[in-house]
Amino acid sequence: MLPMEKVLRDPIHNYIYIQHQVILDLINTREFQRLRRIRQLGVANYVFHGAEHSRFTHSVGVYEITRKICDLFQRNYPSKEKGDGLWNDDERLVALCAALLHDVGHGAYSHTFEHIFHTNHEKMTTEIITSSHSEVNAVLRKVAPDFPEKVASVIEKSYPNPQVVQMISSQIDADRMDYLLRDSYFTGTNYGTFDLTRILRVMQPYSDGISFDMSGMHAVEDYIVSRFQMYQQVYFHPVSRSIEVILSHLLKRAKYLYKNGKTNCLGPTNLLFPFFEGDFSLSDYLKLDDGVLNSYFSLWQDSNDKILSDLADRFLNRKPFKSVRVSEDTRYLLPTLRKLVADAGFDSEYYTATNDSFDLPYDTYSPSQNKHRTQIELMQKDGLLVELSQVSNLVAAISGKVSGDERFFFPKEMKSSEQQLELFGPIYSEFQSYLKNDTLIKK
Repeated sequence: MLPMEKVLRDPIHNYIYIQHQVILDLINTREFQRLRRIRQLGVANYVFHGAEHSRFTHSVGVYEITRKICDLFQRNYPSKEKGDGLWNDDERLVALCAALLHDVGHGAYSHTFEHIFHTNHEKMTTEIITSSHSEVNAVLRKVAPDFPEKVASVIEKSYPNPQVVQMISSQIDADRMDYLLRDSYFTGTNYGTFDLTRILRVMQPYSDGISFDMSGMHAVEDYIVSRFQMYQQVYFHPVSRSIEVILSHLLKRAKYLYKNGKTNCLGPTNLLFPFFEGDFSLSDYLKLDDGVLNSYFSLWQDSNDKILSDLADRFLNRKPFKSVRVSEDTRYLLPTLRKLVADAGFDSEYYTATNDSFDLPYDTYSPSQNKHRTQIELMQKDGLLVELSQVSNLVAAISGKVSGDERFFFPKEMKSSEQQLELFGPIYSEFQSYLKNDTLIKK
């Protein structure tokens, strides 16, 4: 323990309390400090200009919520004897470290980068924690030689105590609760707000994990609806997805140029070369952050490859693609639209895309899975558990329902209204005849 606790000021939790030396030391490692340079919401700041918060701020927030859960469990549900299903406070340190480090492996523009270069942030998190070359690992080994593996097993969901795992990863965990409140605050929206204090008060441990007192059902309902709304209004926003498409195609084009020996089009971007080759080390991975990629994109604006140059300009200077919703009945029209885009002078491989929001790395609440970790269990007065959607009509109405949409993305120029001045005016007119009210239609 520190001789005197330290605090971090935070807009969501007011104060974040650092009480253990190991937590302070982990925060000061180079791997954790790198998270300051990676935005929590990727490209969402192109839509919500306040969304400049980082993975660092989120990670310390998850730590703080986990610390509060441990305090409440120790105060109200301390274990009296082995196997009683209550909270053993010996688990506190592994829970706190796992909470703090759960996102340490996120890369630059993480989800888009992962898709192009086939990285995995959870795998990288485990590698950072267990690698003898990382500062994080050196700090954790001071606790015990096997402590890094224990922390990594929480991230991997194989740790033997399900209470610890569910604090960090479940349908209502410290991770989700922090990012909903934090993302709502920084995007300037109110969709993600819920009563965190009340939810923490009704949490309780049991032998198979964490449950919630029946009296707190409405607070949990509010959380579920808030999360549902944040997905629809913020995380699945069509302009954010458009910018992600441009970013994805920009990296895809750079990789293509490298693979085809046209490195002169890329300039001095050697930090990306290991990823173009598909053979990168942990050290290579940790050198990248959002700022490094943005610097490369800035150089690429002057590339002699017109596609790379144009996509870099569109990304950095916020020139998103337009998009329309696609349905099962109109998906057959996509080849026609791609051909029209190509006829207008755009390479359809880089200037069109379909993006299905359900494939994005966010989940909605689904009670249909039969593992406790994926359920929200309410504890009744007689001690029996009931799954939330069984007693909440509100949650039942949205549980397991498909949400989001599939969209077709294309250059804004295809919706030009100044057709009489355009060489491709007839093509634009033909293209626009398939669009109505943000939806792809049959002619």
